[in-house]
This record gives sequence, C-alpha cells and structure tokens, in this order.
Amino acid sequence: MERFNWSAVAEEKMNPLLSRWVIHTGQMSIARIWLGKGAVVPLHQHVNAQVSMVKSGALRFDMAGESFVARAGEVVVISSNLPHRVEALEESMAMDLFTPQREDWIRGDDAYLR
Repeated sequence: MERFNWSAVAEEKMNPLLSRWVIHTGQMSIARIWLGKGAVVPLHQHVNAQVSMVKSGALRFDMAGESFVARAGEVVVISSNLPHRVEALEESMAMDLFTPQREDWIRGDDAYLR
C-alpha cells in the first residue's frame, strides 16, 4: 500500500498557463492539472487510456471530429491513441488518470506541454 498527499507532491510548471502535480504508480499515472484561461494542450495522442475529471472551470475538448465543453463535475474518457486537444475557456483544475503509467512523462519526453 502507498499513501500520498497532494500538498507534498512537487508542482511542475510546464508553461505560464499550465502546471501539473503527478503521482506514478506501477500501473497508472495520476495528475492534478491547473490550466489558466487560454491554456492549450495541443493536438496529441498517446498509448495510454485517459480519464479526465474536471474539478473546476471549463475545458473545450476537440477529438474524434467533435468539439464539446466539459465543466466542473464532468468526466471525459479518452481511448488509447485517440488524437485530442484541450483548451481552457476559463481558469480550470482537472484530475487525469492514465493507464498504463505515462512513460513519456517519466522520461521528460513531453515537450508538447512545455
């Protein structure tokens, strides 16, 4: 068993409008993500299945030929290898779960976020 406290997890300032706090387990990565208004996560894809839970704010998702806004309390499931883009329409906080763990983040191979 492992226990974590988000207040003890180091903030990674990816750019002026995007910060993340990440916990990696043997099977998944869990990320708390802050997006300032206007932040963009450019179109990308990854082998990881992703569940994105919007805690506050509003995020526009573009994927599978569709664009929609997810607000606080909404959950978006993104299949493995599905190209997607996200834009913060207002200051937002999200919690993302990835399985398997984000090896690219562990390696620091995530320039698209920086």
